[in-house]
Formats: sequence, C-alpha cells, structure tokens
Amino acid sequence: MAMLVTRPQPDNDATAAALRAKGYDVLLAPMLRFEPVPFPDDPDANYTGVIVTSANALRAIADQPGFARLLKLPLFAVGKHTARAARDAGFKDVIVADGDAARLRLKVADSVRGKKKAEGALLYLAGADLSRDLAGELREDGFNVVMQTTYRMLPVPTLPGDICDEFAANRIEAVLHYSRRSARAFIDATRASGIEISALAIPQCCLSESVSDVVREAGATQVMVARTPDEKALFEALDRAVGAPAR
Repeated sequence: MAMLVTRPQPDNDATAAALRAKGYDVLLAPMLRFEPVPFPDDPDANYTGVIVTSANALRAIADQPGFARLLKLPLFAVGKHTARAARDAGFKDVIVADGDAARLRLKVADSVRGKKKAEGALLYLAGADLSRDLAGELREDGFNVVMQTTYRMLPVPTLPGDICDEFAANRIEAVLHYSRRSARAFIDATRASGIEISALAIPQCCLSESVSDVVREAGATQVMVARTPDEKALFEALDRAVGAPAR
C-alpha cells in the first residue's frame, strides 16, 4: 500500500524521500505545474527588504537579472522551508515566521517595532494566486510594499494512468495535500479520470484546516489535519490515519 503525494516538483521528491525514510511506500502525482514569470529588473529601485511566502518565488527568479542585488537585503520568509531555500540561494539575513502569512505579517511588523520605518519599499515576491492580500495588510500597517508576481502554478488536468490503475486496484492507502489549489486540482483530476469515488474513500491528510475544507466539500469523510502547518505535523497526521509503518 502506498501514500500518494500531490505537491509540485521539486518539493514532492523531497517529501517522497522523507516518507520512504519513515518506511512508507510512495507514489507521486504533482497536481500543479510550476511556470516562472519574467522579473522586471529595476536597478534604481530602492528596496529595503524582501518578503517571500513560497520557495517557488525564489526558484522563479534565481537566474533572472537583478536577483543578485536582492541578496544583500534582509529577507522575511513565511516558514522554515522557505527560509532554507533563501539561504541556499545566497541570502544571509533571513527572518523566519512560523508557517503562515498572518505570522509573517507580525514578524515584519515586529522587526521595525520601536524603529523609524526606513525609506524605500519592501519587495514581496509572490505567486499569481494568493490566498490572502498580505501586501495590502502590510500597507495597512504603514509599510510601502511593492508586489511582483514571479511565478504561477497551473493545475494538472488529469491523473497519470498508472496512478488511476493504483486507485482502481485499491493500492493507495492515503493522499497528502499541501495547499488548497493542489487539493482542488486533485479533486478535479479524479473527476476527469473517473476515479473520484475511490480516491476520496481513503484518508486525506491535509496541511491545514483551510486545505481540508476543499476535500471535505468534495465528499471526503476520512480527513486528517496537521496540528501545525508544517510537514512534520502532516506526517504525524498520516501516522494517525494509517498507523506508522513498522521499522
């Protein structure tokens, strides 16, 4: 019996490796496809910091003109995974929030509490589809924020044939969902592939309550939610759903 990981490349490979190290069999079906967006290089821009809510934003512009100039700036990362990607990309001053945009907003505000806000703007490197208006919220807090879309994630319309065969043979034990968009794409793909009933009959392990709403609305009844929005907690939810594998 295998666990199905639906997150995009390259993160799904890292997740698969971590699950296999725990003793699980793993299948991959990325439900979103990464596509970078050209980054407008403005040498005269006066940025005082960078905000990132996904490692994909850094991946999208790492090879584009102007990226090297950003490395000298402090970077606010939504969580540990994004912070690690920022350090790997060359950022030295990385401030880490606790895993969601609300905490990131507070982290940015705390960083200048008691200080005069610097001239210039914070650069928010964002995806094309956002679950909340972080830039607008920070502007309400008095920050000058420039938002640049650096990538988009496109839904994959159908599941691979071999994954459909595994569902039909009842050889998939649980599905892991990391975002609302990938969960919605999974639901749409199961419908298009004609396997929605069997796909939703097994445990659906979700990174957050917001993600779980998508699969519940689609009819899933065995829904497990990570206690905190991080992969360690998601794996713990998987363990609760199917029982930790024997080591």
